[in-house]
Amino acid sequence: MFHFVLLKRIAFLFVFFFVFSCASRKDVVYYQNIDAVASDSVGANYEITIQPDDLLSIIVSAEDPEIAMPFNLQTASVATPTRPEVVRSQETLQLYLVDAEGYINFPVLGKLKVSGLSRAAVLSLLETKIKAYIKDPIVTLRITNFKVSIQGEVGVPGVYPVTTERITLIEALSLAKDLTIHGKRSNILIIREMDGVKTFNRVDITKADFISSPFYYLKQNDVVYVEPNKNKVNGAAVGPNTSVVISVTSLLITLITLIVSTSK
Repeated sequence: MFHFVLLKRIAFLFVFFFVFSCASRKDVVYYQNIDAVASDSVGANYEITIQPDDLLSIIVSAEDPEIAMPFNLQTASVATPTRPEVVRSQETLQLYLVDAEGYINFPVLGKLKVSGLSRAAVLSLLETKIKAYIKDPIVTLRITNFKVSIQGEVGVPGVYPVTTERITLIEALSLAKDLTIHGKRSNILIIREMDGVKTFNRVDITKADFISSPFYYLKQNDVVYVEPNKNKVNGAAVGPNTSVVISVTSLLITLITLIVSTSK
């Protein structure tokens, strides 16, 4: 009778461990209250702002290309890979580095403060100043080093370049092959630097109202960290000894079963 009770207790412990180690729906499912979140035009007016260390591609065009040439960086001359002695002109991205004070050094116009301005505001600034020299100039601008870093419990951690002018947190996580089952969805950390000041922000993607937060859209150089949930942390502590525990438990069950069978 004693052995039977012991077996029942061991079985109960296994069932208890299995049930309580499983994640519940509220810990895993995204957008759980989305039906209660009012639909609006979130992001309709969203624009990233220029920051120090951004690399900007700025190209000025005009009806007469010769007139626009002084407002563009000169193209680089490079040697061909197969014939190093032959040097040819090659079109390259015309990049401006935003310095620590937020300025770029623009041809003809000199130093311009662009940090903290939206892309549209920088375009407007350039067009206004260039109109003093060119009638109806066309100015294009894009950030060429826009990237986000994704770490922690995701499928493929890494640094991901962004080719568009905006990216959402969900899109960034998708680039990293989504969260693993061990990722803590209710407490995703976003590290953001604005004007030299780092901020640390938490986002819960199990609740759909995060779509209206300032961190639904990521900014250049944001760091996204998905921390492991309690099961993963506990598993990491037990991990090295798991095989030993299983072996000992199996041995005990075998011994008890033999004792019970021989005592009958």
